[in-house]
Amino acid sequence: MSQTKVMNLKKDVAPYEKTDTRSSIRQVFNTIVPLLLLWYAAYASLAVSYWLTLPLALLTAGFVIRTFIIFHDCCHQSFFKSRRANDILGTITGILTLCPYEQWKYSHSVHHATSSNLDKRGTGDMWVLTVEEYAASPWFRKAAYRIYRNPLVMFGLGPIAVFLIQYRFNRKKAKRKERINTYVINVSIVLLYALMCWLIGWQAFVLVQAPVFFVSGLLGIWLFYVQHQFEDSYFEKEDEWSYVKAAVDGSSYYQLPKVLQWITGNIGYHHVHHLSPRVPNYNLEKAHNSTLPLQKATTITLRTSLQSLRFRLWDEKGKTFVSFKDVKHVLRRPGAASDVLKNPKPGFQGE
Repeated sequence: MSQTKVMNLKKDVAPYEKTDTRSSIRQVFNTIVPLLLLWYAAYASLAVSYWLTLPLALLTAGFVIRTFIIFHDCCHQSFFKSRRANDILGTITGILTLCPYEQWKYSHSVHHATSSNLDKRGTGDMWVLTVEEYAASPWFRKAAYRIYRNPLVMFGLGPIAVFLIQYRFNRKKAKRKERINTYVINVSIVLLYALMCWLIGWQAFVLVQAPVFFVSGLLGIWLFYVQHQFEDSYFEKEDEWSYVKAAVDGSSYYQLPKVLQWITGNIGYHHVHHLSPRVPNYNLEKAHNSTLPLQKATTITLRTSLQSLRFRLWDEKGKTFVSFKDVKHVLRRPGAASDVLKNPKPGFQGE
C-alpha cells in the first residue's frame, strides 16, 4: 500500500474519531444497569433452580464483555473527551471486569504499536512462534508452547491465569501511578466481593459469580484470539512491517449476528479499531461502512472462526497460520533446528 493510500485511509476514518458524550453516557446506562439487574436476577433465581441461574449468568457474562468494551475505550481515551472522565470510568469498569486500568492501558498501547511485528512480540499479545522458531526450540519450550496453545488450556485455564493471577500484579518497571492504580483496583475488588459475601452469603455469591467470571473470561480471551489468529493474517519483520497493513490485514472483521455485535460493542470491526484506536466503539461500524478499503478486510463468521482453533504456528514462507500437523514433515526433518539456529529469531518473552 502506497504512502498516499495510507494517508487517505487514515483521513477517511478521521471523522469517526469524534466522541459523542450523549452516546457514551447512554452506553454506560444500557450496559451497567442491565449488568446489575441480571446479576441480581441470577441470585434471586437460586431460590427457584440453578438451571435457571446458569442461563441468567450467561446473559450477565455478555454484559461483562460489554462493560469491558467501555473499559477498553477508556484506555484509548476515546470514550469521553475528558481524560479524567476516561480514567475514572476506566478504573470503575476495571473493578467490574477484574482488569487493572493503568497497567492494561500501557500494555494495550504497546500491542497496538507492535501488533503483527515479529521483532517486537511479548507485550499485550498472545504467544506466537513461527515454524522455524518452534523447530529450533529446546524440548521444554516446545512442551510449554504446546500446552499454552491447547484450546482447553487457553480458554479453560486462561481466565484464571489472566484475570485472577496475572492482572493482580504490577509489571516490572511500572510507574508509581500505574502501581497505585493496580493496588486500588485489587483492594476495591476484595472489598466488593467481601461485601457481596456478607450480604448474600459466600455460597450464593460463588454460585452466581463463578459462571459469570468463567464465561466472560473465556469469551474475552476468545475475542482477542480470533481477531488476530486467522489463516491469512499478517506478520512481518520490523524492516517490512507496516502499521496500516497490520491493522487492515492483521486484524479481522468478525461478522457477528446483530445481537452479539451489540453485546460485544462492535469490537468485531477490529481492523477499523486497529487502524484508528481513537474511534469510539459506537462509531466503528459507520467507519467500516463508509470506507471501501476497510470492507475488503478478512471477514470471519461464527462458523469460520472455529477453524482458528487448529492454528498453532505462523509460517513465514507461506504467510499463513498452520497446525502442527500441517508442518509435521518440516519439524521432523533432520537438521531443521540447526538450520534455523544459524539465524536465530526472537521469540515470545511474555509480559
